[in-house]
Amino acid sequence: MSRRAILSLGLVIVVAVACSSDRRSDRSVRALPTIEAPQQSRGGFLSRLNPFQNASFRSNPSRAVTSPQSSDRLCGIRGLEGEVLPPITSEVAQCGVTAPVRVRQVDGVRLTQGAIMDCETAAALHNWVRKGVKPAVGRTGGGVTGLRVAAHYVCRPRNHRAGARVSEHGRGRAIDISAILLADGSEMSVLRDWHDSTHSRALQRMHRAACGTFGTTLGPGSDGMHEDHFHYDTARHRNGPYCR
Repeated sequence: MSRRAILSLGLVIVVAVACSSDRRSDRSVRALPTIEAPQQSRGGFLSRLNPFQNASFRSNPSRAVTSPQSSDRLCGIRGLEGEVLPPITSEVAQCGVTAPVRVRQVDGVRLTQGAIMDCETAAALHNWVRKGVKPAVGRTGGGVTGLRVAAHYVCRPRNHRAGARVSEHGRGRAIDISAILLADGSEMSVLRDWHDSTHSRALQRMHRAACGTFGTTLGPGSDGMHEDHFHYDTARHRNGPYCR
């Protein structure tokens, strides 16, 4: 064999060996498993382990705190309907309500406006409607259907007198009622019917029933400031309920 032929054969052998090596290397690379970076989803397990991803969620206040929550069992009392409200604060000392509710209906008797108060006062109002108002009204005018609310929560001094102590209204512990609404469209007005009226006895009876249910019970003839409405609050007095 000539020298030229030998060189040509050697070159072919070198190329063949190199190609074979490349194919083996390529097969070994393809045989290796591929590892992908885990993808984090917003609701996945890994995201729950990431405190920074969820930080904004945790910092948002609960809707139960920021929004009124309607209930037909307000303050845990069946028949007391309305909403749980966020705490009420005030720049005026002693005004505000830590755990207020807005009462709209009491044992089937609607209020002419939602009345803001605390649960102790709401419970007293519920007790008065059931044991004082309904028995006093009976079937007159088809029965009681509503209470005309003259005042509820408001930050003000007693009897609106400058320099006086903060009223129980400013603490969410008081409600004023000016009339009892009846099913036939008529009403028992505290101002008009307290004296010399067919409704006088019913109004006076339900007012007496409030004494002890509330801490303070005021009405016509009490102090000249309550001739046109009943004032009820849940203030505590050293000598027991104050009733006039």
